[in-house]
Amino acid sequence: MPFAIVVHGGAGDIPDAQRTERAAGIYQAVKIGYDQLATGARALDAVQSAVMLMEDLPIFNAGRGSCLTSAGTIEMDAGLMDGRDLRVGAVASIRHVAHPIAVARLVMDKSDHILFAAAGADAFAQAHGVEKAPLAALLTARRRQELEQMKAAGLVAAVPDHPRAAADTVGAVALDSEGNVAAACSTGGMSMKKPGRVGDSPLPGCGYYADSLIGGCATTGWGETIARVVLARRAVEGIERGLDPQAAAQAALAFLAQRTGGWAGLIVLSRQGQVAAAFNSVAMTHAWWRSDMIEPTVVA
Repeated sequence: MPFAIVVHGGAGDIPDAQRTERAAGIYQAVKIGYDQLATGARALDAVQSAVMLMEDLPIFNAGRGSCLTSAGTIEMDAGLMDGRDLRVGAVASIRHVAHPIAVARLVMDKSDHILFAAAGADAFAQAHGVEKAPLAALLTARRRQELEQMKAAGLVAAVPDHPRAAADTVGAVALDSEGNVAAACSTGGMSMKKPGRVGDSPLPGCGYYADSLIGGCATTGWGETIARVVLARRAVEGIERGLDPQAAAQAALAFLAQRTGGWAGLIVLSRQGQVAAAFNSVAMTHAWWRSDMIEPTVVA
């Protein structure tokens, strides 16, 4: 069986000054996932590893480097899905961990539930031995300055209602050598969001979806509109209806824009290893690596 992985580092208006660092980060992420797949690892482990790496890199909006709420706090969302049996694990508004995606995996493996939120998510993480990460360990000067500038400009909300806004959510979809598909997503949300706000990222079918009989998808962009059309599931359903992955991605994106006026990016991977990426924002950082390729393709 061929194997493959595709990752994204967010859609939106990506400053030129960040592109080199983003390219380096997305390369590291796709490589760690690919290297695992090459040794026979499961797709679920590969997407988790790729996302965890990006959660460590402050250039992305996940884990360290997450956006700040209007209260100056960090609240993160993450989720992943195993296409073998459609199991899901997710966390929302979690505050005190370095790797929200790892806690989401614990939810999948160690609980009877699919999603824990806020204080419940933090308590679940601590009960399972996850080291507590203080705000100082997650906060970066860039995010602090971003919040200060938004407040100085008199902004009272953070609705990214145009495709030039930044959305640095990270995600990954993988196909392993056993033919299994998995998808994962992690984010710090949006700068100046109200405390407690949750977007699409932890919601199965919205920020991510995987079915080993069809394929998988991970999304990024304006979360409120992505959730309204269940964008990740819509793209996978396109493949199920007979569209190739690129056509399925573009059709899902067109539906989003037509019905909600929203903008997004999405990466898609079929069970045959076909890769697709589509976005109606200015740009989307992404990369993919299939077992028939010598090196990955990186788009920053």
